Amino acid sequence: MGRNGIVLQALTTRQSTHPRLVTEPAPSEADLDTIFRAAMAAPDHGALRPWRFLVIEGAGLSKLGSLFAEAHHQREPDATEEALKSSEAKALRAPMIIAVYAHLRDTPKVPHEEQVIACGCAMQLMLLAAEALGYGATILTGLNMHSEAVHEGLGLASNERLVGLIYIGTPQSEQRRQKPRPEPSEFVRRWPPVA
Repeated sequence: MGRNGIVLQALTTRQSTHPRLVTEPAPSEADLDTIFRAAMAAPDHGALRPWRFLVIEGAGLSKLGSLFAEAHHQREPDATEEALKSSEAKALRAPMIIAVYAHLRDTPKVPHEEQVIACGCAMQLMLLAAEALGYGATILTGLNMHSEAVHEGLGLASNERLVGLIYIGTPQSEQRRQKPRPEPSEFVRRWPPVA
């Protein structure tokens, strides 16, 4: 299979690996460097490079879990201890989390939404690189992405927005159930419509 075939196969067969299906080891420093180099290839109108990354592992995961529990408590002051512990445990499901956030700039040519999309593109390239290196990864979001407690706890500035969390580790099994793919034609139409 030629280079183009390998690239197309990677693009069309990529799938996320749920955090419960990954374990140690997390990516090495060399592999992390490759993953971040892939992110730098994302489309980036105006060369603003809005993406920023926080690598969280070890004791940092427990601290992130505490932020998740605090955010949950702020949303639901009457939440049970069990519910708060469940929120806290969400940060401990993989050996490494890469928090991706947008460093937003006010510029007339590139609205904030477009800068966030650039971060999303960077995240997708990171997933592809992680899979090529033999890691399993997924992007998770949720209510914590919008939590003031989480933003402040991670040290984000007022012009920065959390976009997603990449949970990453080594797959526990080579056997992953292939996700069914829809037919692209179900999502495509031509404009203007053909009479």
